Amino acid sequence: MIPYGKQDITQADVDAVLAVLNSDFLTQGPMVPRFEQKVAAHVGARHALAVNSATSALHIACLALGLGKGNWLWTTPITFVASANCGLYCGAQVDFVDIDPRTYNLCPRALAAKLEMAEREGRLPKVLVAVHLCGQPCDMAAIHSLARRYGFRIIEDASHAIGGKYRGEYIGNGRYSDITVFSFHPVKIITTAEGGMALTNDDELAHRMNLLRSHGITRDAAHMIHEPDGPWYYQQIDLGFNYRMTELQAALGISQMDRLDGYVARRHQLARRYDELLTDLPVITPWQHPDGYSGQHLYVIRLQLDKLSRSHKEVFQAVRDQGIGVNLHYIPVHIQPYYQQMGFKSEQYPKAEEYYAEAISLPMYQGLTDIQQSEVAHILKEVLK
Repeated sequence: MIPYGKQDITQADVDAVLAVLNSDFLTQGPMVPRFEQKVAAHVGARHALAVNSATSALHIACLALGLGKGNWLWTTPITFVASANCGLYCGAQVDFVDIDPRTYNLCPRALAAKLEMAEREGRLPKVLVAVHLCGQPCDMAAIHSLARRYGFRIIEDASHAIGGKYRGEYIGNGRYSDITVFSFHPVKIITTAEGGMALTNDDELAHRMNLLRSHGITRDAAHMIHEPDGPWYYQQIDLGFNYRMTELQAALGISQMDRLDGYVARRHQLARRYDELLTDLPVITPWQHPDGYSGQHLYVIRLQLDKLSRSHKEVFQAVRDQGIGVNLHYIPVHIQPYYQQMGFKSEQYPKAEEYYAEAISLPMYQGLTDIQQSEVAHILKEVLK
């Protein structure tokens, strides 16, 4: 089986993890700060806070921005459920904005129209989670302009996008958002096995997220309510969580970061080759906005079903039956049973549902060989005959 995604682990990665296993610290040692500094320096952010998953990063990002009961979080329906669930964790209400039919990201025009209506109804969002689907950045300049007009805060869910760029600058630098989140799950561009990171240029947001990822506890006397009782002393000054990243994960991340730009460059080579291999097939290949340089986490095609004798489901299953581990990213969040119980209905976001009815994610990872990629294209061609 050729999987849709796969980690790339080298001897350097193994050596880095073994060095930590033989060290004095398996957690709360020097590796996590080094990893944070390396990522922050690479993308041009002031602060980076490593956590145990991107979901945790989204949660503490929302809390740091003050999201809570009576507030709204908006995001795209075409994303993993964590991009919306993070709002529910904070007691907020969640709503969605339909996608752009070319980039598959949250559509700024649909956002502008929805904001205008929400202003009249008195239910503007407090936080917008802009998801860079497949690694392609959203139209952040347009979203940022709307944020200044309507007063909402922005989280970039860049779980797919580390190593990508927007208008020539690395995603994560915070020019157009308050907080950016990365994921280091094994199928992502670089991995720490499990793990995530929140980046910001705001000192207070960084302080809040630092507290929240570790039980709300501080050992810094400057942030305590009263003088410490002694050198052993700590204070819990907020209700936080155990969201810390381990030293083992951070060591792996540091090693992987050395290959980040090469990984993304290889993914671009694979994407261009897919474009060529699939030219004559009844599929729509990914369109890339000229403002962006995608992280190329995923390569999603859309079937032209009106030109096929097989259904979406039949094509998907037939390709899988031939040993190609295709996938579908994502089932629209608003049609998940949990969200339908909250009142969301099918056909509320038509562009998202049109996408879902046609999308298939083909294998895309830096270790995919040209021979394997040719096999993927050959089998897809045979299935679509």
